[in-house]
Amino acid sequence: MKYIVGVDEVGRGPLAGPVTVCLVACDTRLYAKLKRDKQLPLLGFDSKKLSPTERQKYAKILKSLMSRTVLDIYSGWTAVGLSYTSINVSNKTVDKKGISLCIKLAIERGLKKLKLNPKQTEIRLDGLLKAPEEFKNQKTIINGDEKEKIIAWASILAKVSRDNLMRRMAKKYPQYGFEIHKGYGTAKHIKAIKKYSLSSFHRKSYCSKYIK
Repeated sequence: MKYIVGVDEVGRGPLAGPVTVCLVACDTRLYAKLKRDKQLPLLGFDSKKLSPTERQKYAKILKSLMSRTVLDIYSGWTAVGLSYTSINVSNKTVDKKGISLCIKLAIERGLKKLKLNPKQTEIRLDGLLKAPEEFKNQKTIINGDEKEKIIAWASILAKVSRDNLMRRMAKKYPQYGFEIHKGYGTAKHIKAIKKYSLSSFHRKSYCSKYIK
């Protein structure tokens, strides 16, 4: 395999905002080296086990590595190196199509953006996620973000991307506190929904029991 891809999602359960799917693609030889890179988080440290500051730090490091080719980092060969894409699927689409289909479509869209040859690509996915059937060499790993570094990197980048979006939306809808809970169903968030009703950024199908 020429490339290995890690896939993870964040935002499956919130009452507001998108679901975000991230795909990280890496040349397989580069990945063997980056797995030992001490700049990057140790195995087992996915986005859930890192503080917001740590997630931002590692996301910045990953993006800096993506700005260079393999030859820039390790002499001896040239390749695309390391790349990623994050796909946000809106709350309105989640309401219309359901969360599972939205995640499936986001994975398909992300792979198209990365422009990878299915015959040369191995995909490792967290949880119960699946890639399109043409990617024959794929593996779904329960708790994959703790067991496989490239999935953990996708987890971190997805979380940072979605959290940044939720902070931006908090400025538009300050009454809900999106910058604090990121759209999840905390007591404070539910209280705000009952008081102010729903914004256009909420998932109506997730919030119906809180609205009379």
